[in-house]
Amino acid sequence: MNPLKAGDIAPKFSLPDQDGEQVNLTDFQGQRVLVYFYPKAMTPGCTVQACGLRDNMDELKSAGVEVLGISTDKPEKLSRFAEKELLNFTLLSDEDHQVCGAFGVWGEKSFMGKTYDGIHRHQFPDRC
Repeated sequence: MNPLKAGDIAPKFSLPDQDGEQVNLTDFQGQRVLVYFYPKAMTPGCTVQACGLRDNMDELKSAGVEVLGISTDKPEKLSRFAEKELLNFTLLSDEDHQVCGAFGVWGEKSFMGKTYDGIHRHQFPDRC
């Protein structure tokens, strides 16, 4: 697992959104895009994170930022999540973990004595 560093060029990708429509990163060429990864839709921590972005969307939009949330959930679950939490940004489904891997956020994790594959937490401290 090799996470991207601040200033790295994001890998190109195409993923289905919460409505099953393909979204390409190249669709946002020349725009500011906040790509964030989260482990699982409709879980407490991921809901807090998504709602925090939702609640700050006016500020993000005024700064010209588009938000793309990526998880390994199916589009149908993402649709329910977006509807339930009134999310006002695009959620993308990476069921095969390929984009998560390309961004360096997918890999082996341990929790409470169990080892499993999942999304790792990374952030750019100088940008937070």
